[in-house]
Amino acid sequence: MASSTHSNASGDPAHEGNSTPVSGPTWQLEMFSKSLKKRQKLELLLQQIGDTSGKQCLLITNGDNNGVLNFQFRAHGGHWTWVENEADQIPEIEAFLGEPVRAGRADSIPVEDATFDVVVSIDVHEHLEDCRPFNQELFRVTRPGGMTVVTTPNGGNWRPLTVLKNLVGMTPEKYGHKVVGYTIPQHQAMVREVGFQPIDSGSYSRFFTELIELMINFAYVMVLSGKSSEERPEGRIAPGSSEELRTMGRQFKLYSRVFPFLDAVSKLDRLLFPFTGYAVSVVARRP
Repeated sequence: MASSTHSNASGDPAHEGNSTPVSGPTWQLEMFSKSLKKRQKLELLLQQIGDTSGKQCLLITNGDNNGVLNFQFRAHGGHWTWVENEADQIPEIEAFLGEPVRAGRADSIPVEDATFDVVVSIDVHEHLEDCRPFNQELFRVTRPGGMTVVTTPNGGNWRPLTVLKNLVGMTPEKYGHKVVGYTIPQHQAMVREVGFQPIDSGSYSRFFTELIELMINFAYVMVLSGKSSEERPEGRIAPGSSEELRTMGRQFKLYSRVFPFLDAVSKLDRLLFPFTGYAVSVVARRP
């Protein structure tokens, strides 16, 4: 793992040269190794942020995060600060990383102005009624000349698998979302509105990957979890703790056996490269 540090609110390193291996459970890494969509997401984001060595970086998440993406970004290099908007997720992430995670809100990122060279917001906007306050906060915490990268599901109810999701009951509400998502042009317009300059964009999870993800999520939410919608935390579409994964032990072993086949099927997405995926990212720079 690359040497990394964790920064405090002022941007000063809080842990110099932290290369100690993560202690405790490794179920997060095991799940990540079998997650087609998260692996594609990470690959695209690492390409877009480039070399982060020596830079002050911020990752903001909003649930559906067990700390493994934090772990991967930390290994990529740089001085990282973590913010999670779903407070109940924080203890598990902190235990995995061995570092503090700050509790955020849609209208308040708990860091000082113009602190970060790189800000990454993963799947936050679709949880919000109004994105402008959050985008203003992203602009506020980004240094002049720094970049912010945002990801969300792709918007539009007309896309074939979005239609299928609604038909089988996997509506935005099941994911804890307020909207289906946002398109690249919609994101570009929103970040321009608060002062950013869009400089790049991308997408991932095309048809075959998204279909596999839908099947897995449907199986967990509708069949395997054994919880009613009232008992299941809002937006929880996969095991969110070691205990939840333990209860799915037999099913996860079966999934692990068929994963090589699913991985091969997902590679058919390469035939669809002209089409935008079911999840998008936009990179913007603060002038």
